[in-house]
Amino acid sequence: MLKVTRGLSREYPRARPVATIGNFDGHHLGHRALLQTVVETARKAQGTALVLTFEPHPVKILAPHVDLRFLTSPEEKLAHFETAGVDEVVFLDFTPTFAAMSPEQFAEDVLHRSLTLSELFVGNHFAFGKGRTGRIEDLLRFGVEYGFLVHPMTPVTFDGDVVSSSRIRQLIQEGNMARAAKLLGRPYGIRGTVVQGLQQGKAMGWPTANLRIPAGRVVPPDGVYAARTLHGSQLYDSIAYIGTRPTFGAGERLIEVNLLDYSSDLYGEEITVRFVERVRGDHAFASAEELSKQIARDVEQARISLRHLPQGVQ
Repeated sequence: MLKVTRGLSREYPRARPVATIGNFDGHHLGHRALLQTVVETARKAQGTALVLTFEPHPVKILAPHVDLRFLTSPEEKLAHFETAGVDEVVFLDFTPTFAAMSPEQFAEDVLHRSLTLSELFVGNHFAFGKGRTGRIEDLLRFGVEYGFLVHPMTPVTFDGDVVSSSRIRQLIQEGNMARAAKLLGRPYGIRGTVVQGLQQGKAMGWPTANLRIPAGRVVPPDGVYAARTLHGSQLYDSIAYIGTRPTFGAGERLIEVNLLDYSSDLYGEEITVRFVERVRGDHAFASAEELSKQIARDVEQARISLRHLPQGVQ
């Protein structure tokens, strides 16, 4: 079971901590490879697979003007760590005081004295300490000085793209869901509770389960998407819409999803909508009847997209 620690506690010893450091937003292919290496190394050494991460995200403190949005909720991130086999996640408060620590102070006080690391795996462009002035060469030197092994890791690439959270955010915000899914290793999804809508879809013969846009999350551009919806342990082919329903006069921006070949009421239920491919953009139609006809065409296109998903992609 995953242990969650907040702050630097020295109350109990950890068996040979093997660690990595980062924010791990998205749990993409690069994160998976790094975590797998950490977990396998810890298992061989009969040690503790540990992740050191920060709250809030450092960008929120260092560049508060940046509108940083996330690929995963805190709950989803912890679930990914547990699935990966991580033993413990240590959350540190990222404050201006913490950000002002020198690279050597971070290595000595946090990595050595508090966490008593045995081994550390980080990307070979890892930067740390005040002003991000500490580089991998410094970390290697501190590792020798304080007695922990440092393993620089080469970034994972896919078809010429370096797999990174920032690149995936960019792809999703462009509506390139297929490419984003390849870097994530799965279609991008948003989880939420189904809320009451205005019944406009139902009146046209296309009932939808509606989700409010989660604060702070990366959201694809408005439009229609081939999707898969997870409800409980069941996955349903779906068509999803993001937007303000301009045909009926702009309203609240919502995610609306129609689960194909499924008719039960989902109000109050938790679902995850996974966006597979963008079918079209959003625009107003002359009438509800014209919109309904377009939805029928969208559904057929969505079914084709979902049928042609690569094997194993959920």
